[in-house]
Amino acid sequence: MTSPLPSARRVEPAVADAAILGITRPHPSLWTYYLLACLVFPPAFPFLILPAWFRYHTMRYRFDAEGISMSWGILFRREIILNYARIQDIHLKSNLVERWLGLGRILVQTASGNSGAEMVIEGIREYEAVRDFLYARMRGVGDPGPAKTDAGGPDELAAALREVAAELRTIRATLAQRPPAE
Repeated sequence: MTSPLPSARRVEPAVADAAILGITRPHPSLWTYYLLACLVFPPAFPFLILPAWFRYHTMRYRFDAEGISMSWGILFRREIILNYARIQDIHLKSNLVERWLGLGRILVQTASGNSGAEMVIEGIREYEAVRDFLYARMRGVGDPGPAKTDAGGPDELAAALREVAAELRTIRATLAQRPPAE
C-alpha cells in the first residue's frame, strides 16, 4: 500500500499525528486569501475586510484524543466541537486561489441532518494529512483494542457465542421434530 503523501512529504504516522495535534491556528496564507477575496468587490472592501480580519485573528483549532474543536469571533463567539465518532464523511475542497496559496478546506460532515458541512477547517496546508488523520480517528484506527469485560477477552467471547449458536441449533432441531399444531 502506498502512502497518500508525496514521497518528499512522507513522515512516520506518530510524527504526523503529533504535528496535526499541534495545529492551533490557520496558516498565514489564509489572511492573504481573505484579502484577495475582499478585493473582488472593491466598493464593499471596507465592509468585508473587518469581519475577515476578526475571523482570521480569532480562529483557533484543537485536535485531541476525543475530537476536534474550532472557535472564532469576537462579538459573536462561535465554537464547534465534534467527536470523532460523530463524523460521517470528510471532503477536501480548494479553489484556484487556494491551490495557488497551497491551502485547502476540510469539510467535516456529521449525521446532523444538514446538507452542508458541520465544520469547515480552513487555512491548513497539510489538508491531506489532516483528512487521513480524521479518517483514522473516525474509523477507530489506533484504538487500544477490545475492552476487557467480565466475560474475559475476545477468545472467551467467541467461545460463548459458539455455545449459544449450538444451543439455538438444538432448539431449532427439536422444534422441527414436533408435530404441527392443529
